[in-house]
Amino acid sequence: MGNPRVLIVDDEPAALVNCERFLSSRGYDCSTLDDPTLFRGVLREVQPAVLLLDLRMPQVDGMTVLTVSLADDPALPVIIMTAHGSVTSAVHAIGEGAFDYLEKPFTADQLIMSVDRAVRHRNLTMEIRVLREHVERGRTVEPILGSSQEMRKVLERLGKVAPTGSNVLILGESGTGKELIARSLHANSSRAEGPFIPVDCAALPEGLLESELFGYERGAFTGAVDRKVGLLEGARGGTVFFDEFTELSLGLQSKLLRVLEERQVRRLGGSDLIDIDIRVVAATNVDLEEAVAVGAFREDLYYRLNVVPVVVPPLREREGDVVLLAEKFFARFSALQGNAPAKVSPEVWDALERHHWPGNVRELRNLTERLVVLHEGDRITLADLPEALRVLPEAPVGGPDLGRLSLPWAEARLEFLQAFRMRYAKALLRRTEGSISEAAKTAQVTRRTVHRWVDELRSEES
Repeated sequence: MGNPRVLIVDDEPAALVNCERFLSSRGYDCSTLDDPTLFRGVLREVQPAVLLLDLRMPQVDGMTVLTVSLADDPALPVIIMTAHGSVTSAVHAIGEGAFDYLEKPFTADQLIMSVDRAVRHRNLTMEIRVLREHVERGRTVEPILGSSQEMRKVLERLGKVAPTGSNVLILGESGTGKELIARSLHANSSRAEGPFIPVDCAALPEGLLESELFGYERGAFTGAVDRKVGLLEGARGGTVFFDEFTELSLGLQSKLLRVLEERQVRRLGGSDLIDIDIRVVAATNVDLEEAVAVGAFREDLYYRLNVVPVVVPPLREREGDVVLLAEKFFARFSALQGNAPAKVSPEVWDALERHHWPGNVRELRNLTERLVVLHEGDRITLADLPEALRVLPEAPVGGPDLGRLSLPWAEARLEFLQAFRMRYAKALLRRTEGSISEAAKTAQVTRRTVHRWVDELRSEES
């Protein structure tokens, strides 16, 4: 992050020069103002960590400036500079919210000591504010559940990458819980006390998304009546989560790449570069390599984001996790209704396990909530399920003989699913007339998955 900013307001040029020289030698980033009538606009532009303010100025009274500054930012430490004989007024300013006062002439050590204390006070105040917001908003991160081998690999990788500052790329189908993983990365990082800013790249039109990301200055465009801090600037010290970031236009991709490389952002209509300190986590359900190959996504941005990839498996590939998740969801939604955990018949568990779950964890969560809310009687039964889950899938032609009870359960189940996948793939490709893109869209899987199915079909036929 950049050095702390100090705004010095005094109508005496010599005083401005001396204060700036002393504080700059200490590493502070100083801005000066000798015309207090321009104070409000400069304050919003600079956003200082500390305000150094002369109490006696002919154009505007220092007390007025103090009142305005604290109205804009109650946490801003204001240090009053006052001439000998005006100490009483300075003490009054302390009572009105000023942090400290310095009696002129003061030494460089006195000035630096006062500003150092003000910066520490500011940092502590901001930390307490963040902690209070976390408590008040109940910002607890939902645990990531999964005992399957696939999810154990994901959790192991998350444990390694979370404490680092590396950018993370989360890949997986819709509904697999990519945002939950992003929040877990943030909560288990050194940035946990900073903001977590989710950005849904598919939800906003390009022009609005650009102004939200980068912010804008007053007058930058029609309707920009005031300056706005963008999401990237506001996420300092935290994490920005770009959900479905492949929806960004090529123009926005170029601008985002520059921000990530230079760690600086420029507001729309502005000329100043503003330092930012953010970690980026991005997620998509699109085959990125394919998007890069067809020119829909910038290759350089892909490599910038893809520092550590995390691939979230679909629910249908997470052996044993359906029951684990469903039990958790049934307990949660029952508690929200003020009831004990819902009782579930064995037939329901069987139906849940054999379902394909095209909507993944999101579909399972929504179904369990609906069952808890709508079921009648003392338990959830097969009759409460949607018809699609109650009907057993038709045995695939040429599929396994389900009468082969000598096979172990896991082996028989794997054989059955493999035969079902082949039949499903054949029917899907016939329906989409062999179009890989259309097949992937219909099945809600990646193009890579469909290509794998095609290769398996070809191997089967050869």
